[in-house]
Amino acid sequence: MTQAPFAMQNLQGLSALADQYDGYVIDLWGTVHDGVQPYPGAVDCLKALRAAGKRVVMLSNAPRPAEVVCNQLEGFGVDRTLHDGVMTSGELVRRLLQARTDPWFARLGDKVLHVGGTHDLGLYDGLALERVADATQAQFILNTGPDAERGTDSVDPYLPELRAGLERGLPMLCANPDMVVVKGGKRMICAGALAAFYEQEGGNVRWVGKPYAEVYAPVFDMLGVPQSRILGIGDALATDIRGAAVAGIDGAWVLGGIHQEMLGNNAALAAEEAEGAGLRPVASLPRLVW
Repeated sequence: MTQAPFAMQNLQGLSALADQYDGYVIDLWGTVHDGVQPYPGAVDCLKALRAAGKRVVMLSNAPRPAEVVCNQLEGFGVDRTLHDGVMTSGELVRRLLQARTDPWFARLGDKVLHVGGTHDLGLYDGLALERVADATQAQFILNTGPDAERGTDSVDPYLPELRAGLERGLPMLCANPDMVVVKGGKRMICAGALAAFYEQEGGNVRWVGKPYAEVYAPVFDMLGVPQSRILGIGDALATDIRGAAVAGIDGAWVLGGIHQEMLGNNAALAAEEAEGAGLRPVASLPRLVW
């Protein structure tokens, strides 16, 4: 049987789809804000969704606890009345490290080498882990991404500890599968870039967050609506749109985030890119606007 031709709707606002869905899974960085300020119209769009009685959960690949991200959102004007909860890759990492019921996590020790900035250290609060300064003392690596002070342009500043981890066969826990992010117009690598290098060199990496299905389970619990009535919205094809497909929900692709330089608001080009990646989002949007 031949597959039907792919036709992605090119919409100017989310209101055109609102009647088709009761629950929304919305990405943050690149969709709601750029790391510095909210995008024009994004907060108003969230308000319109709530006014329409929709369920909304924010899903971010932030390597930080959900409560930390909730507080950050309030600083962007996204107060807690505008969503039904926040889930982050960091929050799931914390839960998996606490439970240790997953076989991969059950094998980890309690001595961890942290690769990341000091702003991510809240991830360790309440966990029975000992942070060590050297790979020779560690039993695993927890990778939350580059440190602004050491550099965010390439993996090079992190090669010493990555190579030391590889030599010792340390498993790596990647708390943010994103490869790159754009902050206030500047492109920077994320934890995913470090993890990809580690994996390519033969390292054992556990990726936690979008596009992997396990991060969607708590989101669906918070939404409490049938999956057929849920729309995933985000700007990254590899994580947000692929994640929606992996999780079995429809996806809407925001073109004005991470792919802005490549796509602009060219919906035809976006459709080609999506289909080339084996993905079929139901619609594209220039921004998260109503």
